Amino acid sequence: SNSDALTMKQGSLYPVLRSLEENEMLKSMVEPSVSGPPRRYYTITEEGRQCLKEWTAIWNRMKKFVDANLRG
Repeated sequence: SNSDALTMKQGSLYPVLRSLEENEMLKSMVEPSVSGPPRRYYTITEEGRQCLKEWTAIWNRMKKFVDANLRG
């Protein structure tokens, strides 16, 4: 279901973000917070945008292939 796709444990997300940052797909900065611990904000890098573009193209080709074979 759609709600299952949106459910991700917080502990699962941070290792992914750290890995993307280590691979220079994201960059982050920490800003103080008035209402709690400092907050880390992530931004996609140019390299990350390029990688996303390539993966999107691969995904679209794969989807077309699967859809065509399911119809056939």
